Amino acid sequence: MAGHTSRRRPVRSDDRAGRPPGRGPDRLPARLALRRWWNAINLTTPLGLVLALGSGCSVRRGPLGLVLATGYRWPFPDGGAFTVGNVVLFRARTVITPQLLAHESRHATQYAWCAGLPFLVLYAAAVGWSLLRTGDTASRNVFERRAGLEAGGYRERPVRWPRRRA
Repeated sequence: MAGHTSRRRPVRSDDRAGRPPGRGPDRLPARLALRRWWNAINLTTPLGLVLALGSGCSVRRGPLGLVLATGYRWPFPDGGAFTVGNVVLFRARTVITPQLLAHESRHATQYAWCAGLPFLVLYAAAVGWSLLRTGDTASRNVFERRAGLEAGGYRERPVRWPRRRA
């Protein structure tokens, strides 16, 4: 057709060249996209964003459908990193490793499976159980064990109660 110009957008020269948007290697797998959507709907990701912004964190998109918030300064909770919905909040000196991100990503999935906010109550109960059994918050905490104790920077402590009789 004479005088007709194409309205297609220019082809990019990077690794996504020629592919429609959303079809490249950076596309989020369906299970992680569903988790991201569900944690937004169940209000845990919005709560995480409020905590991040309220505590002065800088916020950016991260891998695995997570939102990374660095520079958390409030005293509670006291760990180097914690997750609320799909938002992972890090203290300023925490080293962010792939293992730690995988651990926190599992917590984001746990929020989704627990329908969001009920996870906070269930997690608190698991902390209490672990404290009673081992004296620390993670060793017998089912959520930390399922997320990977070592990946989260925890060391497993022995059960101190109840003691088995020989």
